[in-house]
Amino acid sequence: MNKILIVDDDVDICNLLSKFLTRHGYEVHSSHTGSQAIEFLKKQKVDLVLCDFRLGDMDGTVVLSKVKELVPEAQVIIITGYSDIKIAVNVIKAGAFDYVTKPLLPDEILHTIKKALDTPVEHPAIAQSAPVSVNNRPKVRANNDAKLPPDLITGESTVSKELWKQIDLVAPTNYCVILFGETGTGKESVAHAIHKKSSRADKPFIAMDCGALSKELAGSELFGHEKGSFTGAIMSKAGHFELANGGTIFLDEVANLSYEIQVSLLRVIQERKAKRIGGNKEIELDVRIIVASNENLFDSVQRGKFREDLFHRFNEFSIHIPPLRERGKDIMIFANHFLAMANRELAKNITGFSEEVVNSFITYQWPGNLRELKNVIKRAALLTNGELVEAKSLPLEITNFRYTMHHETHRQVVQVDPNAAPNLKTISLEAEYETIMNVLKQVNYNRTKAAKILNINRKTLYNKMKALKI
Repeated sequence: MNKILIVDDDVDICNLLSKFLTRHGYEVHSSHTGSQAIEFLKKQKVDLVLCDFRLGDMDGTVVLSKVKELVPEAQVIIITGYSDIKIAVNVIKAGAFDYVTKPLLPDEILHTIKKALDTPVEHPAIAQSAPVSVNNRPKVRANNDAKLPPDLITGESTVSKELWKQIDLVAPTNYCVILFGETGTGKESVAHAIHKKSSRADKPFIAMDCGALSKELAGSELFGHEKGSFTGAIMSKAGHFELANGGTIFLDEVANLSYEIQVSLLRVIQERKAKRIGGNKEIELDVRIIVASNENLFDSVQRGKFREDLFHRFNEFSIHIPPLRERGKDIMIFANHFLAMANRELAKNITGFSEEVVNSFITYQWPGNLRELKNVIKRAALLTNGELVEAKSLPLEITNFRYTMHHETHRQVVQVDPNAAPNLKTISLEAEYETIMNVLKQVNYNRTKAAKILNINRKTLYNKMKALKI
């Protein structure tokens, strides 16, 4: 019978864990302080120590160090809060097998303990400071030298540097990650960077856009299906989870998944197994999950659109990707990068941008973010015959933007001469402009959503925006 020592200054947690683990066949002992645990270990050997990082008299690193000294063959699992990921990574580097996060989930703890007890302790001479993955997966090493995706550049602004600090911090772990950011900010590229900087870098990276999938199609894409399982299933198909096994799956616009699919997804995450639609065979899964949403998932939970338990499963770590308008000094870095890509694609040798174009790029607010910048430059490169991209190759909304006046962003509104007689058409245009602009701001310049709120079709909105020079 394996012997486990629980170290936690919360008596209720100790009692609950003790009863739970005893029912599963373990011999369990408890200590409520770090010093008490150390005294216990001086007298008795254990197979595993489950220790809260934040104890009243010392932190988990001290206990970990003493366990390695007194019982070097014992595994150590650290209990942390969601906000303590940096601490958790450090204790793993110091020799802990794994860490679990609060609120504690019985199935996760039991699974982690079983894996820890089945894994021989590696001595420092063999595996010096090698971090171990979350959720009981193979040991993780930071892979900062991994080749990043070719379309990914880091930027030099303060917000870009902070973004990369967070990527470097979470990448070596196997935490689930939620990426928040407006449409076009490069969420998939960030997910790919996390994958390439992890120990899974040589395994598959599978991306899936959940934005426009029906319930039936989403189930098939995620979990696969067997031949004949539904109308049109003329052959068996592996799902994205199966294809990503051993690597990373990226689920974009995850808030759009139906409630039924969310239930299935929660079960897959909990059990780490999946069945194809119409199949009976369970497929063992070892997949890191990264999800993204351009809307606040917590708000979706509050509105009942997204399951709270699934949100907490995903929310082991979250990263906000800043919009392009907040990365001022990076705009031309990205622009030159996209120009180099366009040169290769079009077999051109455009050397840069005119001063007018640079000023337009810096002034423009980029509602479509990096995706919009990339498309603008591809179009401009196609239209450019000389060495520099000139303003005439840019869309009108960018070149006109610098000369417009609207609040702090200097957009052009229809001007009314205060000395002139009232002009109903002019006043109406002003009101229409203000209404459209306010709605566009509300929805982060998502034209489809704006058209819906304004109760007009998208084409009508485009025509009005063009006429009003928005």
